[in-house]
Amino acid sequence: MEKLFSFIIKPQGNTIKIIIMVFFVILITLGFFGYLDKIIDFLDSEALTFKLGKKTSISVYIVIKGILVVVGMMWATGIVSDYADKSFRRITTIKASNRAILSKAFQIAIYFVAFLMLLDMLEIDLKTLTIFSGAVGIGVGFGLQKITSNFISGLILLFEKSARIDDLIELDKGLLGYIRYTGARYTLIEALDGREVMIPNEDFITGKVTNWTFSHTKARVEIPVGVSYGSDLEKVQSLMLEAAIEHPKCIKVPAPLCFLHKFGDNAIEFTLLFWVGDVIDGRMQPQSEVMLSIWKKFAENNIQMAFPQRDIYIKNLTDLKNNP
Repeated sequence: MEKLFSFIIKPQGNTIKIIIMVFFVILITLGFFGYLDKIIDFLDSEALTFKLGKKTSISVYIVIKGILVVVGMMWATGIVSDYADKSFRRITTIKASNRAILSKAFQIAIYFVAFLMLLDMLEIDLKTLTIFSGAVGIGVGFGLQKITSNFISGLILLFEKSARIDDLIELDKGLLGYIRYTGARYTLIEALDGREVMIPNEDFITGKVTNWTFSHTKARVEIPVGVSYGSDLEKVQSLMLEAAIEHPKCIKVPAPLCFLHKFGDNAIEFTLLFWVGDVIDGRMQPQSEVMLSIWKKFAENNIQMAFPQRDIYIKNLTDLKNNP
């Protein structure tokens, strides 16, 4: 039922379009041979007219006309809106965020104009709509609260440009991915594993969002390393910095840093920090390659990686030997 309603409001398949075309051909044919006026007179006759109160009457013709006008107007508006959206996307001289703003503004304008035209075609007086203003307000306040909130949040995102197309973002729920589309209700996130997740626009306004590419594309990589006690600490620090500097994706500004972090129970712990120029290219590969380089350099210089170990001291060992 939902798919049928969607096809009627906005036809997408060739079959439904052919049916609509045949319908209009039949109407034109009936009009050409003079049968259409007779059908309209019959549907608008007293026998097929329903009384609502003393002054209001609705005929079958008015109902059918209203349905056809509404469906036709929504179909035409949807087609124009989609065509405009695709046209704006092809404009490469404008930033993606600005294209989204223009597309959204045009959609709002076209739907508003279509609404006014629809009222005029149905001969509805705008003054009569004030009767339903209270009900509409309640409906927006309760039933359409989330939809309205997501729509307004989407406009805020577009105008603030805090989350733009192709930005790498991370939500507080742990989702990390690229923004591929911002709509009236949701923002489409392409996760790093290929998933396409639709996030309500409201979550970007009310929740915590990390934008890795908001003002720059640099990102820091952190590598903790533990070496055994007795190691040459200055040599360890030098080798770790050397491994980072030699990597092609490590940038010079900010420069790599290596800190002696902690004297642990089983290891002397160091922390290596270096920056990559473009986080979109990823951090895991540079991190992995630098760690492999550190491993090789430590092996070449006889520096041992630390691992958990425990020393056991046995008291009265002589008594244990004599009394097994």
